[in-house]
Amino acid sequence: MQGLQLIVAATLGWQQPVAAPRVTVAPVQVQVALDALRGLDALEALDAVDAIDAIDAIDALDVDEGLVLQDGQDPTDSLWRAARQALNRADYQTAATLYGDLAHRYPNTSRAGDALYWAAFALYKNDNLDRARGLLVTQQQRYPKAATLRDGDALLARVQAALAKQGDGDAAEWIRRHAQPVADTGGTRGGSCPGEDDDDDLRIAALNGLLQMDATSALPILKKVLAKRDACSAGLRRKAVFIVSQKHGGETEDILLDVARNDPDSEVRQQAVFWLSQVGSDRAVTALDSILRSTTDPDLREKALFSLSQIHNDRAGQILRDYAANERAPGEAREKAIFWLGQQRSPENAAFLRGLYGKLTVEDLKEKVIFSLSQMGGAENARWLMDIALNEREPVEMRKKALFWVGQSGGNLDQLTGLYDRMQSQDMKEQLIFVYSQRHEPAALDQLIRIAKTEQDKELRKKAIFWLGQSHDPRAAQVLLEIINP
Repeated sequence: MQGLQLIVAATLGWQQPVAAPRVTVAPVQVQVALDALRGLDALEALDAVDAIDAIDAIDALDVDEGLVLQDGQDPTDSLWRAARQALNRADYQTAATLYGDLAHRYPNTSRAGDALYWAAFALYKNDNLDRARGLLVTQQQRYPKAATLRDGDALLARVQAALAKQGDGDAAEWIRRHAQPVADTGGTRGGSCPGEDDDDDLRIAALNGLLQMDATSALPILKKVLAKRDACSAGLRRKAVFIVSQKHGGETEDILLDVARNDPDSEVRQQAVFWLSQVGSDRAVTALDSILRSTTDPDLREKALFSLSQIHNDRAGQILRDYAANERAPGEAREKAIFWLGQQRSPENAAFLRGLYGKLTVEDLKEKVIFSLSQMGGAENARWLMDIALNEREPVEMRKKALFWVGQSGGNLDQLTGLYDRMQSQDMKEQLIFVYSQRHEPAALDQLIRIAKTEQDKELRKKAIFWLGQSHDPRAAQVLLEIINP
């Protein structure tokens, strides 16, 4: 009988905390215990574990090893395993009960502090927020060396944020207090500077809690965080920039603009510029234009160009076009502007780029225009690309680029095959062979076969034969066989 009581107490936590004696229970006693468990009413006997079935009970009691509570066995093993099983099957009520009972019955064991965390986690998943908060505070106070203490800090912040959203004044005050900037100590726990995605850091988690608060309450705290200038707070400032961007208060644009211009960390500045694009207002466009014209930071300049490309209004588009045409602007930045114009696919941008091409003298910029127009598609752009390919006054490399993109963008194959005999340049013929090889129509393969059989230039024939060898068409294999065995 004593063995049965110990088994039931260890599994279900019905007994008050006692010093667990070391007892060896024979398999026959285990069977008797299980039979007894089966005989009890489930709602009466197994309420704490939500009707664990016999197999779960066996797993929790280590019956497969034939012994329960052997000499040297941790008295918390059975409860811990049962709780873990409940958590794994998302039975959060049972998991919270079992983990909580372990901490209550065995407060001096190494698992007690971690059990409080997992009990709180299960309660949080079950929306029992107030009880979860109490357990996490208890963990902080009583178990400062618990392995899950840092996880507990972050979970507490999430719990407090959820409670604050429900109107809990104490939780809102907790969020305000812990999101405030403090002296640079290298992090809340662990001694390292927090990153913006380090949700295990208490301050990052507290900042996340500000997402649940209105702009009037959140923005003053966020401004204090963004006023910090030490290197270790850069992760906090990046997170604060994101949260500011989600608040639709009157100060949002002013705060983001100030950060974009004055924060010492390049990535923080870039994120502020990016989020200005998501605001999308006329003031945001003005701010981005100002940054684009004044910054000497190439990464920030590139981010401003991208942000302008994401704001789909006439003024933002005109700023991009003006910058692409600005001969005094850095070449790489002009390339980015041309690229983003090509991604917008508007008639105004297409006409601008076609006109810009003839004014450019830098090949990299001309190549970017060709690429951008090829990405826009459309019959007019396709004709323009073909004209460049045929224009013998153009540099060969530009003609080759135009020809390549005509082929890639689905240009008329009959027109492309008709070009081969008209081309005088071997480089252009070689490029045409490559273009044919990238098309999947039967007519493209026919052209490669014709070149492989009749072309007088040995190098061009070799190119055509090579690409025939890459084809899986049976006709290509037959032609290759005929060439090998004439």
